[in-house]
Amino acid sequence: MSFVALFGLAVVGAGAGLLQAQRTARSLSRLSWEDLLAKLKPVSVDGINAIALDYLQPGKGQTRIETDQLWTMIGGLEGISRLRANADVLLALAGYAQRWNPEEGLIVAERMRRDGLALRRSAFKLMVSLPFGFGQALGPFNVQEVAGAYYLMRQRLLALYETSHAGRYPQLSAAL
Repeated sequence: MSFVALFGLAVVGAGAGLLQAQRTARSLSRLSWEDLLAKLKPVSVDGINAIALDYLQPGKGQTRIETDQLWTMIGGLEGISRLRANADVLLALAGYAQRWNPEEGLIVAERMRRDGLALRRSAFKLMVSLPFGFGQALGPFNVQEVAGAYYLMRQRLLALYETSHAGRYPQLSAAL
């Protein structure tokens, strides 16, 4: 019986999460480009890039970054929270770019949505597992996945603006 209750809670929670994501996306889509940039929260780009490149481009010594370093470089749970919030803004900025470049913008936005889904999934795993002490073993992997997904989203968005609207690229690059 407890399994059914837990499963029901998980389904309700997932549904609530989807509704919240839709509401956030809808409210962000109504903002101007300048207002979207203002919504971006500061994150440690250098730390995220280092973690992401270590994760996405493996080489010799794949255990170079220790767990404590990962948490410091990403900014802890606050950093994860900021990356998750910024991911929604990055998606809205990609949607904005679709107005100038519908073909490429559509493809890039879909890739970013998939990256954003991976980011949300890993961030959720961290938020749920850490308070219960389950994040010790798998936490570093989730941190790497969050950083990797955010890095890809950021790079995709910058490349899209560089080709679609080079006039806004410097301001976007500075904001990110």
